[in-house]
Amino acid sequence: MTRNSTTSKPVRLRPGVRKAVLVLHLLGVGAWLGIDVMVGIMAAVGTGTGDAADRGLALQVIGTYLAGPMLAAGLIVLATGLVLGWGTKWGLVRFWWVAVKLVVNVVLVALILLVLMPGMAEVRTIGEILAATGELVGDVSDLRFPPAVSLTALTIAVVLSVYKPWGRTRFGRSDYRTGSPRQRGRSRTGRGASTSSSGSR
Repeated sequence: MTRNSTTSKPVRLRPGVRKAVLVLHLLGVGAWLGIDVMVGIMAAVGTGTGDAADRGLALQVIGTYLAGPMLAAGLIVLATGLVLGWGTKWGLVRFWWVAVKLVVNVVLVALILLVLMPGMAEVRTIGEILAATGELVGDVSDLRFPPAVSLTALTIAVVLSVYKPWGRTRFGRSDYRTGSPRQRGRSRTGRGASTSSSGSR
C-alpha cells in the first residue's frame, strides 16, 4: 500500500538546516508572544478609564502597527513548523501533539486574517477621534479578547512541545506497525530517544 510521504517517509533535514529552521521557529514564537503581550497592554489602556489622550494613542497603536507584525510572526511559525514536521521523524499528523499544534497555529492565523485585521482601520479611527476630542465613538471593549485567546493558545502549544502527550495518531500507528523493527525500537513511545531530534517544535 502506498502512503503519503508526510506520514510514512518524511524527508529528513540535515542537522544544520534543522537547527537553523528551529531557531527561526522559536524566534517567531517569541515574537508572537511579545506582540500579544503588547496588544494586551495597549488594549487594557485603550479600553480603560484613564486619560482620553492615552486611550486614543493606545487604540491608534493597535490599529496601525500591531496586526501586521502579529500576522508575520504567525506565518513564520506556521511555515517553519511545517518544515520541521515534514523534515523530521515527527511528521505532520503522526503524533497528536504535533497535529494539535498545527491546528492551533492555522486557527490563530485565520483569526488574525479574517477577524482581527479587517477591524483595525476602525480601531485606528476611533483612537484618533478619542485623542482629539475625548469622545469615544465606537465599542472597543472586545479588543481585550484577541491577545488573551492567542496567549492561551500559544502557551498550550509550548506545553505540548515540551511534554509531547497523547502518543500517535491513526496514521502514526499505521506507520509504526509497518516500519522495520529497528525503526520501531527507535521511537517506541513517539517521544524519541534523544533531545536532539525532539526540537521540531
